[in-house]
Amino acid sequence: MKKTFLLAAGLLFSVSAQAQILDIIKSTVKNQTGVDLNNPKTNTTTSPTTTQQTPTKNTSSVNLGSLTSTQISSGLKEALNLGVTEGVKKLAVQDGFLKNEAVKILMPEKLRVIDTKLRAFGLGSLADQGVKLLNRAAEDAVTESAPIFTKAITSMTITDAKNILLGGDNSATNYLQSKTQTQLFTAFQPKVKASLGKVGADKVWNNLISKYNTLTGQAVSTDLNEYVTNETINGVFKMVAEKESGIRNNSVMRTTSILQKVFGAQDGR
Repeated sequence: MKKTFLLAAGLLFSVSAQAQILDIIKSTVKNQTGVDLNNPKTNTTTSPTTTQQTPTKNTSSVNLGSLTSTQISSGLKEALNLGVTEGVKKLAVQDGFLKNEAVKILMPEKLRVIDTKLRAFGLGSLADQGVKLLNRAAEDAVTESAPIFTKAITSMTITDAKNILLGGDNSATNYLQSKTQTQLFTAFQPKVKASLGKVGADKVWNNLISKYNTLTGQAVSTDLNEYVTNETINGVFKMVAEKESGIRNNSVMRTTSILQKVFGAQDGR
């Protein structure tokens, strides 16, 4: 019993001593640092609040409010007209199509087997002549296309002018092509047909296809007039798109006041 009493007393003394030591440590910490260990505060680190800015348009640059729909329409049409004028000028010369890889007219896709077969029989020069004359016909016919394109541009009604202005680099060209391709084809096809005859492409191609059919026992034919008409129109549109992109992205190419005013407003889009 006495041993138990002594053990219990020892434990109480040990606990009391530890409590006194802990109180001394707490007091020292409070005196040295000001931190009261009896009332610890959760030290939460507050990160700086980052406010995400919603991207806003540079309204000082995209100042379309000062432009009327008529001005925007005029600016777009002028850019397209310049594209047609300069594009036709570049294409309507010898090798304008043939030496320009962006618009060069190749063998019609369904007739490319003819090209392969003729070359296999040592008639590559005939195939080359056929392609060359397709491009010569386009170079000749395109001289007649400018008024047709101009009329299409002039009669174009741009109801969504602002969207086109603030669209991609070729928005106006793509819009015009989608709206006028059919009427351009109808007006331009007779001129291409005349050019195919003028440069002798029709005769060369009749000979080319005839030789192929004889060699293979097949009966291949194609409408060269339709093919060259479409390719010529597409070639002009590629040149127009190139000009439009230049005017949109290079202020030096804005050579008139209306181009400067309208396309200057879209610089911050």
